[in-house]
Amino acid sequence: MSAGETAEEDLRALFGQSIAAFASLVGPTHVVETANPAFFATIGEERARTGVPVAELMPELAGQGFVALLDEVYRTGEPYTGRDARIVLGAGPHAREAFFDFTYEPRRDASGTVTGIRVIGVETTQVKHAQRLMVEHRAMLEQIARQAPLAEVLDGMARCIEKLAPEQVLVSVLLADPDGRHLRHGAAPSLPEFYNQAIDGIATGEGVGSCGTAAHRREPVIVTDIATDPFWDDFRDLAERAGLAACWSMPVLARDGSLLGTFAMYHRTPRVPQDTDLALARVFADTAALAIERHHVEQAKTAAEARAKAAHEELAKAVRAERQLRAEAEQRAAAAAELADRMRVAAAAQAARPHPEHCQLGGAQGCTAPAKIKIADSWGDAAWGCEAHVEEAILNVRSVFIASEELGGLAVYLNR
Repeated sequence: MSAGETAEEDLRALFGQSIAAFASLVGPTHVVETANPAFFATIGEERARTGVPVAELMPELAGQGFVALLDEVYRTGEPYTGRDARIVLGAGPHAREAFFDFTYEPRRDASGTVTGIRVIGVETTQVKHAQRLMVEHRAMLEQIARQAPLAEVLDGMARCIEKLAPEQVLVSVLLADPDGRHLRHGAAPSLPEFYNQAIDGIATGEGVGSCGTAAHRREPVIVTDIATDPFWDDFRDLAERAGLAACWSMPVLARDGSLLGTFAMYHRTPRVPQDTDLALARVFADTAALAIERHHVEQAKTAAEARAKAAHEELAKAVRAERQLRAEAEQRAAAAAELADRMRVAAAAQAARPHPEHCQLGGAQGCTAPAKIKIADSWGDAAWGCEAHVEEAILNVRSVFIASEELGGLAVYLNR
């Protein structure tokens, strides 16, 4: 065994059980000569075979630049190191985004000629996603803490997830009516407006799409292919018009378990969620719950403050009305006292004058009370009455006054 072969064996032994992905490629077409379990776990156990070019084993690499880099290292003999390189592994519904720190190291024979390339990679996807998630999540929590409007928080959250998700995703948040029987539009910045309008107000119930069912069950509902799933029978044409092929929905629940709404992730192609997708959905469903509950608390606080303000205003109005009534009562009492004084004075002054025996102000029923005071009006009419009927006349007939001989009345005018 040559020194080169011995070194290769040592590398295989070294990386055999490592979590770092290792593969040894040979020839200008980069045939996979050997690879450790971590490499095959990364690309998918169903593709765990050797003796084929890496481009054939992983056709999704076409157009991503990695095969071109292998060609460059093989041609120049210069190693290449990448940091946090983004790669899409797999295709179709099972495709996933990943990030790697990796090295392409040329293999040489005894004469120094490049015969292949060793690939060593460490996946940094979780770290990358966690870093991005922490930054965005902190920003949203700050929004909630400063009591930003709910629509603004939910819209920002939807856009954040659409940016963080490894594949194109369209996010929707629906809000539950107070009775929990219907879902209303909350946020969906990337879904067509006609779609948002069509599902605004949908009922919660078994088989009512992904969101209606998730709200009804209080558990996640994963529909990987809308075209064939029975939950979407009533909405399939609508989804097709909107270009939607998959929908994963999670209920948004309050701390007491009551329904606040749903959080959904739509895809343009049929797609199976990865663990990272579900973790992301759970994090933001919880964040949405926090925002919605905070909004409900603020709404309740505002409503309570409004009721308290209205009650205070009503109390102030009642106090003002009571004061006014008291003032008016005092004015009436003063006026009545003044009138009573005037009537006593007039009765005393008129007592010696000739006058009818009985009150003339009793109307059709008559009045047998003694006549004591003479009253007159501006038309020259006069009559004698008892104190009760005189007071009633003065209070109810504006033109009536206690008669005074000094006024003279019409006679004075005629004899001028």
